[in-house]
Amino acid sequence: MYSTVEDAVSIITSHSNVFIQTAAAAPQQLIKAMTARSNELAGVTIYQMHTEGEAPYANPEYEGIFNINCFFIGANVRKAVQEGRAQYIPVFLSEIPALFRKRAIQIDYALIHVSTPDEHGFCSLGVSVDVAPAVIETARHIIAQVNPNMPRTHGNGFIHINKIDKMVQVHDELPEIYIPGPDAMTSQIAAHVASLIDDGATLQMGIGTIPNAVLMMLQGHKQLGIHTEMFSDGVIDLIEKGVITGEMKKKHPYKVVSGFMIGTKRLYRFVDDNPLIEMLDIGYVNDTHVIRQNQKVTAINSAVEVDLTGQICADSIGNKMYSGVGGQMDFMRGASLSQGGKPIIAMPSITPKGESKIVNFLKPGAGVVTTRAHVHYIVTEYGIAHVYGKNLQQRATALINIAHPAHREKLEKDTFLLRKKSSSI
Repeated sequence: MYSTVEDAVSIITSHSNVFIQTAAAAPQQLIKAMTARSNELAGVTIYQMHTEGEAPYANPEYEGIFNINCFFIGANVRKAVQEGRAQYIPVFLSEIPALFRKRAIQIDYALIHVSTPDEHGFCSLGVSVDVAPAVIETARHIIAQVNPNMPRTHGNGFIHINKIDKMVQVHDELPEIYIPGPDAMTSQIAAHVASLIDDGATLQMGIGTIPNAVLMMLQGHKQLGIHTEMFSDGVIDLIEKGVITGEMKKKHPYKVVSGFMIGTKRLYRFVDDNPLIEMLDIGYVNDTHVIRQNQKVTAINSAVEVDLTGQICADSIGNKMYSGVGGQMDFMRGASLSQGGKPIIAMPSITPKGESKIVNFLKPGAGVVTTRAHVHYIVTEYGIAHVYGKNLQQRATALINIAHPAHREKLEKDTFLLRKKSSSI
């Protein structure tokens, strides 16, 4: 039933399209074996979202052999993208499955990472379902790395061994991410965000120090739910303490709904064969029509910078691509359409270099991920700016009030000069 890793990737041909599974499920043994065949291949196009672990095919010496297309830019391919050796495809996370199902992108070989088969022959996609079901439905060939360390998760992320062309048995540990405890600034941001979260809210959050700090401050809340594109260890304590129950959700009540996860062994053990966790197709999870059916959806996202009209740049630093559109707009819009919903952008007021993240104008080349028409709440360590329904002048005032004090005077002066200039035209 199982082949060697070298035999498994031997079926990959030149000028074909290869998909690599997402995040902690990136199949490292298959990736390394495919890259080792570089002298036999040419023009292999790789499609991927963010992946954890190594991405050796992105090294400079493989340019032209492996042509990389990223729906989201992770650290392991960021340099290749910024140097022009890899490409970024801007797309809402909710729409990526449709690219495969509509055959806008036809995958020839899907490299996936699954749990060991159960007694019926079904393997689980484990920690990363997200876009994989759409790929599996449409790919010409499936190559699977089968791993007893991959959790068996509930939901719609199952594949029968009869659909797999080549199977390789490995015993790899899944990559782990440890989130450091919050510093004083992060704790202040988290406190402001937590003050906006109502009992009975359904939460969407990413991974990082701010989302984790927010979760740490919700222990006094009640009847919270989770419907999110991804989650990490931070939810476990709230589930075990009865804070996250999901009982108020209209869609999948009493369930934690997600598309993928990244965390520690504690998280991977917690989700293994746990019927509380529903890992679902990201085209469904991030569908605004689905999101809005839950009440009090509270979406917590971040930004690279925000201009004084409320435009949110979250995928680039100027014209230098850094991450991706992801699911921010899916949930910002879904939360705004939810009864009692709150779309929130939470970020420090300054960069590590001391530059203001609240600016009069976005940097040249910066992309707008969330438009000024979609933004409701912007939070920094200095407070909350509620800009929904506010005019441009009111927005500027509210945002300057939560900017770092060292930058407020300049923001006010530049804003005054801009108004004076525009009134004289």
